[in-house]
Amino acid sequence: MSNIHQETICALATATGGALSVIRISGADSLAIVSKLFSKDISKAKGNTIHYGTITDPQLHSEGTEDAIDEVLLSVFRAPHSYTGEDSVEISCHGSAYIAKKILELLVKNGCRMAEPGEFTMRAYMNGKMDLSQAEAVADLIASANAASHKLAMSQLRGHLSTKLSELREQLLHLTTLLELELDFSDHEDLEFADRTELLSLANTIENHIGKLADSFEKGQALKNGINVAIIGRTNVGKSTLLNKLLKDDKAIVSDIHGTTRDTIEDVIDIGGVAFRFIDTAGLRATEDEIERIGIERTYKSISKAKIVIWITDCAPTEDERNEILSLTHDKNLIEVRNKADILEDSIGKHNDTIFISAKYGQGIDILEHALLSVADVSMLHENDVIVTSARHYSALCSAQENLHRVITGLGGNGHQPPTINHQPSTINPQLPSDLVAEDLRMVLNDLAEITGGTITSQETLNNVFSHFCVGK
Repeated sequence: MSNIHQETICALATATGGALSVIRISGADSLAIVSKLFSKDISKAKGNTIHYGTITDPQLHSEGTEDAIDEVLLSVFRAPHSYTGEDSVEISCHGSAYIAKKILELLVKNGCRMAEPGEFTMRAYMNGKMDLSQAEAVADLIASANAASHKLAMSQLRGHLSTKLSELREQLLHLTTLLELELDFSDHEDLEFADRTELLSLANTIENHIGKLADSFEKGQALKNGINVAIIGRTNVGKSTLLNKLLKDDKAIVSDIHGTTRDTIEDVIDIGGVAFRFIDTAGLRATEDEIERIGIERTYKSISKAKIVIWITDCAPTEDERNEILSLTHDKNLIEVRNKADILEDSIGKHNDTIFISAKYGQGIDILEHALLSVADVSMLHENDVIVTSARHYSALCSAQENLHRVITGLGGNGHQPPTINHQPSTINPQLPSDLVAEDLRMVLNDLAEITGGTITSQETLNNVFSHFCVGK
């Protein structure tokens, strides 16, 4: 590692204002530096031990002019059995911002350097404690705000994505090895180590797996950032009332006056451990009001961005109205909701494809929430599911898919299905020389390695990944 990664670093790892603060120190001189400030010498302390004592300014303490700064607990971790893989110390002190600031000043004064954002986790990656995809999962875990995003982050942190990619890379390496063996014996024209039909079948299988991972990105983004739900309908049917009831807050203005909502109103709520990003829209109607017309245009944009659309009415819609909504939402998951059902006897619940609710009194909201979870299709989400949530991973997978498509074409396939004995010669592409196919295979291997960091050498790439972390992590 470079000299900058050999320095001993420190940072506050907890938010200010709580009862306790935790200060992290990592590097070869961690124990020696902390021993200068601590009431006991811990330079020889065993790993995974906790020590009680006081922190003082060593210079002023020797002069007898200052009392202890704080009573603390020190947690000692020895390399390689620490988060960073280095000798590390965590100081648990009282939550005073003054105390934490004073201890950090003393640490820097005695040989530490303040850590950059994400530097502790970067060191864990550099020291082989985790791969790059697992390191990114640490940030996702910290940012997780619901059960779904937490499960996705835990799955990636525990290496489920890494394991899947490792399996695919092993299969690709097998392909590459066979082709490169042929290149080593290229002077023997009749010698063939790799059966092209078997290679093509395996390449298609791998492409299918990579494609599924890439296709999971849309779902992963929705679960990580919230599933977009647009609430649409005519004016005064109860869209804003429904949003307020779902949010349990008066977020949107509710009025009997038509056209009150003139812009989209957004907020995120947790339903059954899944984040839904609700968008209350302007009522759909013909209007001469320029401001309201702009709001209605934004309604159409909200529909285009939504994964789920709640169409709310307060009476049976006309056939023309239904056809218009179906045309607008033809590629969306549509939930039809009939509001103001409190004035209709025995009407709360689901009847055929319509959910009857009373947004004003909260009746039937639980049925609507259950329908949202069902349409979102996250009921089968488990901690070991492999779902891609990072745009960087998605980009690498798309590149791998593109390069693997060239491999399949070079092996004589059509890029999507392996040849069978029933294929006509015209459907099979001419085979490329083994050296060109092997080069495309190496590019696929490099694409997959980009995700876990197996071949990354660019400091710029690493800085980009870890710059999004908080200081102290």
